[in-house]
Parts: sequence; C-alpha cells; structure tokens
Amino acid sequence: QVQLVESGGGWAQAGDSLRLTCTAPSRWVFTSYSMGWFRQAPGKEREFVGGITGGSRATDYADSVRGRFTVSRDNANYQVYLQMNSLQPEDTAIYFCAAERGVTALLRSPDHWGQGTQVTVSS
Repeated sequence: QVQLVESGGGWAQAGDSLRLTCTAPSRWVFTSYSMGWFRQAPGKEREFVGGITGGSRATDYADSVRGRFTVSRDNANYQVYLQMNSLQPEDTAIYFCAAERGVTALLRSPDHWGQGTQVTVSS
C-alpha cells in the first residue's frame, strides 16, 4: 500500500521553478511525523534535500539547495511541499517524499517513502 504520493514533477529550464507536493494518508496523526524530501540522480546515492518537523515546522536543508528550495507543510490537508526555485541541471533527479516519526528535520531514518517523481532540468 502506497503511504505517500508525490506530484508536481516534470520538465523545466534552468532558472525555472517547480513545486512538488506530497500527500500523506488522512488516517495518520500527521503532526507526529517530520516530513521531507530526498533525491537520487543516475549513478548517485540518494541524498537528503530538505525536511520540516511536524508541529514547530522547523526546517533543515542540504547546502546544495539552501536559499533556493523551501519545504513547507499544510497539516490540515496532510501535505508537504517542496518549492524549487532557480532550478539548475544538477537538480535533475527522482525526488522522493519521506516521513519519519520524531522531531528532527534531518530525517536520518525515514519510516515511509513515496515512489518518487522525476524532475528534469535542461540548461
């Protein structure tokens, strides 16, 4: 059973913006989970992009995206977002939504994963 569903991926030109959305099951106590995003490019390890805690909405980001990407969440709608601005070709990857029980925005050990959505950025 799919726990997390991503949407919003697609094609972009360098400098463009995209917003990814992740939707969690409404049966969850959603604020019990820190939510975040990872990405995996061909031939690369999966890497942490950014995360956000459940109640306080504290955030953390990879250095490579800090200042360009923003993670936010709408707890009433069981959704988390990744706003990606100033996209560059090196941002091309499959982006995965993840959930972790706890209070860290780093998501060191996610408990649930989405199936991923492709983001492709052309120069």
